[in-house]
Amino acid sequence: MFQRRSPQTIVLCFVFLAFFTWLDLWTKHWATQALPCDPAASESCRNIPGKPPGRRAGIELVPGYLDLAYAENRGMAFSLLSDAPAWVRTTLFTASAVVFTAVLIWMLLTHQGGPLLAWSVPLIVSGALGNMVDRWRLGYVVDFIRFHIHDGWEWPTFNVADCTILVGFVLLLIDGMQKPGTADGRAGPHPAADTP
Repeated sequence: MFQRRSPQTIVLCFVFLAFFTWLDLWTKHWATQALPCDPAASESCRNIPGKPPGRRAGIELVPGYLDLAYAENRGMAFSLLSDAPAWVRTTLFTASAVVFTAVLIWMLLTHQGGPLLAWSVPLIVSGALGNMVDRWRLGYVVDFIRFHIHDGWEWPTFNVADCTILVGFVLLLIDGMQKPGTADGRAGPHPAADTP
């Protein structure tokens, strides 16, 4: 049986959830105000007064590999369903985010899973909430982190929510592979491993 989570651990999970949600929404707001548009990835940026078009005007973090430029994702990961009607996208994404969030919160509160679940829940749920707020408020998700190899291969533009969701899922997978009642797969509980 897995170690019971303390009330302090659960409170910390919700504090981290609130922090990562705020961080995601704040960085998206910053990107909308401060970064130039990428007309190839953003339909409405062509209509924003004062926004210079073009990826080249973005902020280069690592020349030739990593830069920041405003983009809009009307679909889900890798722009899937981006051509579907807006009401279909919003309904589908909201329903899936609500169901998955409810399951993760239930697992946290009922002491399911191992110690890494307490770390994964705020990461995944904050990312889902941040992207859901964008979809309801704007009809699309603001992305601004672009990883590429010079002008050749390019990973789809992403945001802080995508990063927290990815890290949270990795932690959830690792947690699922561990033996019950252990923090690292070895025998014996780890007293502080459950605290995020």
